[in-house]
Amino acid sequence: MRTPRPRHALVPVALAGAALLVPLSAGSAVAGTRPVAADPVVLGAATSPAAPAAGPVVAQPLPQAHAHNDYEHERPLLDAVERGFTSVEADVYLVDGQLLVAHDPEDLDPARTLQSLYLEPLEDLAEAGGGSLYGDGEPVQLLIDIKGDAVATWLAIEDVLAQYPTTMTSFTMTDAGYDATPRAVTAVVSGNRPVDLMARDHLRWSAYDGRSGDLFNGSDPDFMPLVSDNWANQFSWRGEGEMPAAERAKLVDFVTAAHLAGREVRFWNTPDAPGPARDAVWSELVAAQVDQINTDDLDGLRDFLLARSQA
Repeated sequence: MRTPRPRHALVPVALAGAALLVPLSAGSAVAGTRPVAADPVVLGAATSPAAPAAGPVVAQPLPQAHAHNDYEHERPLLDAVERGFTSVEADVYLVDGQLLVAHDPEDLDPARTLQSLYLEPLEDLAEAGGGSLYGDGEPVQLLIDIKGDAVATWLAIEDVLAQYPTTMTSFTMTDAGYDATPRAVTAVVSGNRPVDLMARDHLRWSAYDGRSGDLFNGSDPDFMPLVSDNWANQFSWRGEGEMPAAERAKLVDFVTAAHLAGREVRFWNTPDAPGPARDAVWSELVAAQVDQINTDDLDGLRDFLLARSQA
C-alpha cells in the first residue's frame, strides 16, 4: 500500500555560495536532515529543450512543487529540475503513432515528443543521480495529461514508458491489490484516462489521477495515488481577505481524508498571478498539507517555498 510522500521540513544549507534547502528526515548526516548525494547532478546550459542534462543539479528538491504545463517553459523539464521541482506536467496527443507534447493541437511539433522532452532527459538525470534525479532515492512525478482518445493514447504511453524499465516505477497486480516498484520517476496519467482498462492491466507503467468524487471509491493507492481537482469546483475563495472558516475546514478535511486513504492532493486553477492573493492561497495550501502546489511560475513558487522554510 502506498502512503503519500513525506513532507519534510527544510533547512538552509550553503553550497557554492547559494542558500539551498535540504529536506529534514531521520538518520541524515546533518542532525535531522535528509542525506545529500555526494555528487549532485548539475544541469548544463542546454540550448535545445531536448538537450540532455550534463552535469550536477545544485538545487535540492521541493516536495510540494508541481510545474503545470511544464513544456511551455524555455527548457521543458530542465528549468523545473534546476529549481528543485519534484513534479512536472506534460499534455500529450497521439499523432501518427507518436506522443506529441503540446497544450493545443495547433502547437503540435513532431520534434517535441514525450520521449525527447521528458523520458530521455529523465533517464539521463536518474543515471547521473545514482538512481534518482536529486540523488536522494525519492521518485519524482511525471504527470501526463491525455488529450484526445483515452484508450489509444494510454496504450501508446504504456508502450513508451516500458522502454525505460530502470527509470520508471512499475505497478503489478497481485491477489491483494497492486504492488508498486518505485524507481526514479513515477508516471501518473490525467485528463482522458481509461479507468476500466487501467484497472484490468496486470502490469502498468503509470498510475491514475483521480478526482474528488473518486476519493472514497476504495481504489488501491498504488492504482490511484493522486487526487486532483479544479480549485474553483471546491472553493469560492481566491485569496482576497481571510479564507472563510468553512472553506478552510473543508480543505483540511479533504486533505486529511486523502492522506488516510494513502493519496496525495493537487488543485489546479488556483490563483497564479504574482501578488498577495496568490501568496494567501499558497499559504493555506501549505498549512493544510496539500501535497502538490500547481504553478506556471517556477521562480515564484520556488522563492515562496524557500522563504517559508526560513521563516
